[in-house]
Amino acid sequence: MNIVMLGPPGAGKGTQAEILVEKLGIPQISTGEMLRSAAKHNTQQGSMVKALIDAGDLVPDEVIMEIISKRLTQADCASGFILDGVPRTLFQAQTLDQMGIEINYVLSFEVPDEVILSRVTNRFLCSNCPLTYHSISHPPKEEGKCDACGHALVRREDDDLVTTQHRLDTYHALTEPLKEYYLNQSKLVLIDGSCSINETTAEILKMLGIE
Repeated sequence: MNIVMLGPPGAGKGTQAEILVEKLGIPQISTGEMLRSAAKHNTQQGSMVKALIDAGDLVPDEVIMEIISKRLTQADCASGFILDGVPRTLFQAQTLDQMGIEINYVLSFEVPDEVILSRVTNRFLCSNCPLTYHSISHPPKEEGKCDACGHALVRREDDDLVTTQHRLDTYHALTEPLKEYYLNQSKLVLIDGSCSINETTAEILKMLGIE
């Protein structure tokens, strides 16, 4: 089963992808994580990627598709995958089709902008493990420390208000039109991402026919 997750930053795509990884036994391909990893390397491409991420801009299509095409050839993708963060433009979606990559479902997470802004600007990540916290809805037991491993909580550089609003504007302009593209292929499924994590998960599993 090959799944694409669409939605603005902070819509819950990554959280739900992690849950589906456990349910389906297929890998999550997070372009955001891959790009942030590339940005840490002291190379020309890494510096370019870091500058774009910090500004809330999209990385060029050619760079994204080069990274994705290599990743999808790895053995763990043979039985399926979950794309989180790609495609983000019509060019990327068309390129996936041209590569012969069959997408079964496109889950579009529908969340109002004001909810996104609250989620992202109050979000903190563990500096050591994958856990995520929210200062209002899911605060840590001890301020500034991860409940699981005790390491310091940090905020992503691109989670400030100005950058998040710019990322939202970019999503609406360049990525949201993909909903019509996949609707015409009968692959689009709208998901209410403003619900709780458990409610959203239940909606997705029901749609996929998974108990």
